[in-house]
Amino acid sequence: MAYIVSARKYRPQTFEEVIGQEHVTSTIKNALLSDKLAHAFLFCGPRGVGKTTCARLLAKVINMPDPKLSLTDGSYADHDIDISLNIVELDAASNNSVENIRSLIDQVRVQPQQGKYKVFIIDEVHMLSQAAFNAFLKTLEEPPAYAIFILATTERHKILPTILSRCQLYDFRRIQIPDIITQLESIAEKENISVEYDALYVIAEKADGAMRDALSIFDRMASASTNKITVQSVIDNLNILDFETFFQAVDCILREDAPELLLLFDRVLKNGFEGDHFMNGLAQHMRNLLYSKQEPTQSLLQMSEDLKTRYLNQARAISFSTLLTGLNIANSCDLDYSKAKDKRLHVEISLLKLCYSSRAQLPDSGSDASAPSLEKKTSITNPAPSSEKGLSHLKPTDVATGSEPTEEESSIEQMPGDSTESNPAVGSDSDKNIMINTPSLSSINDIIKEAEEEIAQNGHGPKPLLLEEVEEVWSSYVNGVESSTTSNILTNVLKELKDDKIIISVPSNIAREEIQQETDLFTSLREHFNQNDLMIEVFVDREKFPDVEDMKPKKLFTSKEKYDHLKSINPLVDDLINDLDLKLET
Repeated sequence: MAYIVSARKYRPQTFEEVIGQEHVTSTIKNALLSDKLAHAFLFCGPRGVGKTTCARLLAKVINMPDPKLSLTDGSYADHDIDISLNIVELDAASNNSVENIRSLIDQVRVQPQQGKYKVFIIDEVHMLSQAAFNAFLKTLEEPPAYAIFILATTERHKILPTILSRCQLYDFRRIQIPDIITQLESIAEKENISVEYDALYVIAEKADGAMRDALSIFDRMASASTNKITVQSVIDNLNILDFETFFQAVDCILREDAPELLLLFDRVLKNGFEGDHFMNGLAQHMRNLLYSKQEPTQSLLQMSEDLKTRYLNQARAISFSTLLTGLNIANSCDLDYSKAKDKRLHVEISLLKLCYSSRAQLPDSGSDASAPSLEKKTSITNPAPSSEKGLSHLKPTDVATGSEPTEEESSIEQMPGDSTESNPAVGSDSDKNIMINTPSLSSINDIIKEAEEEIAQNGHGPKPLLLEEVEEVWSSYVNGVESSTTSNILTNVLKELKDDKIIISVPSNIAREEIQQETDLFTSLREHFNQNDLMIEVFVDREKFPDVEDMKPKKLFTSKEKYDHLKSINPLVDDLINDLDLKLET
């Protein structure tokens, strides 16, 4: 017997065997049992999720001698759809013209030779031309009582609204990873194929919600690995990055080991992978670590228990802020990847940002001599928790070095899900040089308190507004302006004080906009009077600048306007023009 691929060999023969589309199959079965079957259906959804399969199952059931009984006992599973003359399948991708639809309409006029209904299954219906859709409208709206149309498409948005309004719509969903794994396990058992759970997870993830794609990959892996499918064989044959690569990458980020991270990326490139593929995989890995940080989201990790344990262990060593920053950097790298000329450098810069994302300079840190030591930390691949609470209360650098947080660092507000209890050190005594990431809240409060005391001692309070001092600060600023135009505008203004505000009057909107752009001037006035909330308003008041109108350039008159003006003064101008045979310039 010829070999049959799994996608055809294990095609569902009953509605109960359809995976992941219970919302569709239950509705169709209820419609059959209650004799409320529509005359036109439209099945929408991604590829390989069961649209054509459900269409064939529906076509089989309705032509059984007793559809309700067949649906109840499942006897319709043994019926072969290929021998039925009452079921017509049309591929609209290759039969999309008006002539093809007219031929279909001619077949609709012929009553079924046996059974009650004649079923027309039109696959990829979105490929029909506009004229073909229009030719199909009337028949689809009012078909004969024995005709049922089942349309299937992957691109619902391309179908005319007039077609949509004449059909019952059923939206098929992507099949979830656990459902795909369960189906593959069942097929592997029937085919006597030994398979690892993590290998099935990789296949299901690669299928992207399509059961047909998953079965095709499964057949390929079974042929490549002689009926024994392992994680490594799947990774090698599908040429995808394995989990271990991303676990190592995150370890490098936690240790701030930039050279090792760049070498890891170099090995990935040498294996034939693109930079954006690596960054997208790293972003997905960090998303899984984010899921692992809190118990409610751990259910989103659809993988084996051993792999989930590795994620949970690594998640304890990395903070929420590091993960969120990493996801943001990876997303930005992905968005700009196509525009980068040197794509490798673009990814390497993003990796360096990830590596040092947890580092921040203290305020007024001074020269490099006063910077904290940046010695290399110890690796912590898959750290094991020393207590039930784990290591979630430690920062990445703390976990890497095995140092306990200081009293000031412990006062920093914890992220959601982080533990606040202490934990024994997990590193060696030699690793004591820890990078200080951010000042603690207590140290910031001390700085603010000292500044307030200094202001109180020196008497640096708000100074009263004086017009003379405003003029002085204003003139000092104008003298430093390089642009002569800006200098002239700033000079030709009127200043006054009103209700603790500085009012600036200017002759035009252009002058107002120019002055409003001089933010350094406003800052100088506020600093001089020690008032950060000092209001400075700029108004246009042409009445205060009468000389501005006189300064405007005179209007140039045309020849016609000059002639009209002279004629109004002396009407004999026309006679002079005629005598001298003159003509006006146009």
